[in-house]
Amino acid sequence: MRFWGLKNCDTCKKAQKALAAAGHTLVVVDVRADGVAAADLARFYGVFGDAIVNKRSTTWRGLSEAERAGDPVALMAANPTLMKRPVVEKGDQMTLGWDAKAQAVWGA
Repeated sequence: MRFWGLKNCDTCKKAQKALAAAGHTLVVVDVRADGVAAADLARFYGVFGDAIVNKRSTTWRGLSEAERAGDPVALMAANPTLMKRPVVEKGDQMTLGWDAKAQAVWGA
C-alpha cells in the first residue's frame, strides 16, 4: 500500500496509525521531503479532479489569482503541499483524505 502525506500532518499520522493497526504495510511518501512524481500527480488529478488541490491551505492562500488559474498538476508539482492528503493506494483502489468513507474502504 502506498501512502502520500506529510510527516507532521495530524490527519496523516492518524491515518498511518489506523492503517497499520488494520494490518496494512505502508510505503510512505512524504510529499514535502520526497516529492511526488509528475506521473503520480497527473494520475491523482485524473482520479480526483480539482478535489486533489487543497484550496484551504496556507500555500493556496499565498498564491496570486494568475497562479491559481494555472494548470493544477504543474501547480502541485511546484508546491507539493497544495496536494490534499493523504492519498492512499493499493492495487486499483485509491482514496483521498481520511474521512469515514476512506476509513471504510481500508477497514480502518
